[in-house]
Amino acid sequence: MTETRVITGAAGGIGQLLRAALPTVPVVNQLPGIKRTSRTLPDLVLRTEQVAVDPEHVRRYAEVCGFARSDALPPTYLHMLCFPLHMAVMSDSEFPFPAIGTVHLENRIERLAHLGPGAVVDASVHATNLRTHANGTAYDMVASVSADGVEVWRSTSTYLRVGKGDRERGDRGTEFGEPVPGVASWRLPSSLGRTYARVSGDSNPIHLHPLTARAFGFPRHIAHGMWTKARALAALDNRLPEQVRVEVGFKKPIFLPGTVAFGFRGAEDGIRFSVTDPRKGAPHVVGRTTPL
Repeated sequence: MTETRVITGAAGGIGQLLRAALPTVPVVNQLPGIKRTSRTLPDLVLRTEQVAVDPEHVRRYAEVCGFARSDALPPTYLHMLCFPLHMAVMSDSEFPFPAIGTVHLENRIERLAHLGPGAVVDASVHATNLRTHANGTAYDMVASVSADGVEVWRSTSTYLRVGKGDRERGDRGTEFGEPVPGVASWRLPSSLGRTYARVSGDSNPIHLHPLTARAFGFPRHIAHGMWTKARALAALDNRLPEQVRVEVGFKKPIFLPGTVAFGFRGAEDGIRFSVTDPRKGAPHVVGRTTPL
């Protein structure tokens, strides 16, 4: 039977980050309440209700991600309200995997209607679709945001826990096609991960500093995937209809500081776009938009 919990007060913060990190700490991760023993996803929905969108926070987010000023929220903005719920679900004692060390593979957003800064919304998140992946185990975090009882935005984020997978029969993810040749170059500073973390609440150590990233096997810190998606949509924002689906696959990490190329082209059913390595053409993010 599904359990629904309503979270009051501010979700996220340093306390939630610590709870997410504890299952990765040797010895501590064997303690009751921290040790992960479940092999299934919890039948759990977490909600926040009557949350007022902060116009100043929207302004800061838009500035960090490159969106122009607008009366409508950026298409990725509501992920800011849902991400703390993602982390809270993954930090639950019944969740089978630690949140830290999990790889974000794909993200799909569907904007059903424009909302303006200052809107009051309800949000809910649950985990579903646990499955074998070619490189481990994958699952989806599904989010929904409504205003006045009407759904206005939803998303599905696919995460991977790297481990023993099934290279022959396991899920290989969505096929997004070849990357698009770059038409613009973006220089990303070393501080980008920290800047985005302050506005998004996503303070995963792999994004913050070379030293904290090395602890998780990266030679340097890397850009947030959702920043990269947002930056790409900021470049396309005036081309997007009100009702739109935007899907991306996160491919190779972007090491900071670094330079990337952004490219896009129109298609019969929307726009194809990508963020790539300007020297090798290897994709960092590949995506598409589709009118709803």
